Order: sequence, then structure tokens, then C-alpha cells
Amino acid sequence: MASATKDETQANDGLAQEQPLPVRAYRIMLRARVIEDKLASLYRAGMIKGGVFLGRGQEALSTASTIFLRKGDIYGPCIRDQAGRMAFGDTMLDTLRTYFGSAQGPMRGRDGNIHRGVPKEGSYAMISHLGSMIAVVGGGLYARRLRGETGAVGITSIGDGGTSTGAFHEGVNFLAVEKLPVVIVVANNQYAYSTPNSRQFACADLLDRATGYGIAGHRADGTDIFSCLEVLERAVQAAREGGGPQMVLASLLRLVGHGEHDDASYVDPTLRKAPVGRDCIEVGAQQLTEGGFATADDIAAWTAEAQSEVEAALSIAQREKGPDPLHEGWQAISTSRLMDGYYNGGDE
Repeated sequence: MASATKDETQANDGLAQEQPLPVRAYRIMLRARVIEDKLASLYRAGMIKGGVFLGRGQEALSTASTIFLRKGDIYGPCIRDQAGRMAFGDTMLDTLRTYFGSAQGPMRGRDGNIHRGVPKEGSYAMISHLGSMIAVVGGGLYARRLRGETGAVGITSIGDGGTSTGAFHEGVNFLAVEKLPVVIVVANNQYAYSTPNSRQFACADLLDRATGYGIAGHRADGTDIFSCLEVLERAVQAAREGGGPQMVLASLLRLVGHGEHDDASYVDPTLRKAPVGRDCIEVGAQQLTEGGFATADDIAAWTAEAQSEVEAALSIAQREKGPDPLHEGWQAISTSRLMDGYYNGGDE
């Protein structure tokens, strides 16, 4: 597996690009876990309005999904993609600003906490209607094609449950017909909310859906960061080189409920003890230490550093004000004037 160079990635997460790829990926995973643990704590303390949906157990797949993207590519995350967002440039501060409704955040305090993005930078805000992001990311790339722009790749994520929606099938068909360079990352986390796979789809293998639409399919172990990196690197490269849409199916287990309001009591306990129930953070730590990439002390130091960063960002986000309803211009957030104001650090 080749290591991504500085020019080949957009991991604007403050981590040194010179680090080996598995180390950089693991540190992003770790930072995502740390900030989401903090979000869960804040939610239970009644300090966050709206839902909190965690990617616990999905950090390896999410990180690998975007770590090979470049500036100019497009990312359409799903509900559990904190790690993927961070690998694509999202910061802890902007994450917390959005959860606390700060007017200084990327969504200006005007949207739900998981519906954040910076469209100008190719980071699309998540759409709750599952499957919809496939056509949106494809549309963004199709628009570029019409303008004569080439070389960009799109990534979008979806869960196994979302593959049963009409939007998914319409979107994949669109990508396939137009041969658009989009990688669809399917996290088979065994449940569509509380509905097990056995009651959700009848095909023997979700990758059969890639075959049905005439697109390439790849399989990864979602609990293994090395497997995820290898497979996603191959899929992104194939899409970028003209191979058309790629579908990556990764098996893992959602290690928490659908949201922090859900105790996940419906999950079959045998799954938690099966290989699919492994925690990718724990697996990754073992892989790094056994492979000579890091020591236990290194991992402890990275964890402490991430925790300090979260606390520092939280102290800022909590003090910032939300949008002023009397003076805020309520145009769409993608309006040039509003986005320019955000990027220039001003209020227009």
C-alpha cells in the first residue's frame, strides 16, 4: 500500500503530513473518538440541543474514505462521519461551534449540528434523507464536467439501511450511466436503526448491487484501518483514473445506539463478540504497536493531546454567541456574500 504524499491528500487536521499514513490515519480516528466522547457527555448533561449521533466503531472506514482526497474533490458525509470530516479538513473548533450554534461556525449557527459543511471547499452539508447525497455529489461532479473541469473525485457515505431507499438506487443508476468518478462507501453496520439485516434486504451480498448497476465493487474489513486504507486508496485511484463509480462495502458493528437517545438493547449480543464487533480504535492501537509504528506511550500522548484540544475548543465555542435574528441575512448559506464573510473572518 502506497503512502499518500502531501499533494495527494487534504488532511488539514494539524497532523504532520510526514508521518506514516497508518499513524496519521489512526490519530484522526483517535481525535474523532475523543471529540465524540465529549459530545456524548455534553448531551447527557443537557448542554447540546438536538440529537447526537456517534461514529463509534466506524472511525477507521470514515477516515480512510477521505484521507486520499485532494483539494478540489467533493465529500458528502453521512451521519457517523466525524472522522471522515476531520480527515477532509473539519476542525474540532468548527465541530463544537456548530453543536453550540455559534455564529462563528461554518453554518453560522443556522442549521442542525450534523448538517454542517463548507460547500465552497467541497465539503457538502449532510442531508438527512438517506441516499440523497449520492445524487448531490454526482451532480456536483457532473456540473464540473459541463464546465470542462476534470480530475476531481467525489466520496459519499451511506449505511446498509440507506441502500434500500429509492434515492440510493436512483443515485447509483445516475452515476453508472454517466460514469462519474464517485466512490460510494457503504458501512454495513448490521442494523438499519433497529432493523437487522435479515429483515432489511434479501440479496446474499450488498456488493451484488454494484454488479447490478454495472459498477466496480470492493470489500473491506471496517474494523481494520489497514484494510480500509488499502481498499479506499484503490477505489479512489480507480475513480480518478476514469474507472467510473466505485462501491466499497465494509462490515463493522455500530458500537452505540442509533443516537445517544437509543440504548441499542435490540443488538444481538453475539455480534458484539464476533469479529465484526471489534473496536477499530483498539484494533488500530494493537496494529500500530505490533507493526513498530508507535508505542503505548505514543498512543497515550496522542490521546491526551486530543483531549486538551477538545477542551480548548470547547472553552471558545461555549463563549461565542449565536446569530442575531434582527441583523442576520437569512439567505441560503451558500450565498457568496455569506460564505465570503465566513472565510474572511468577518460579519460581512
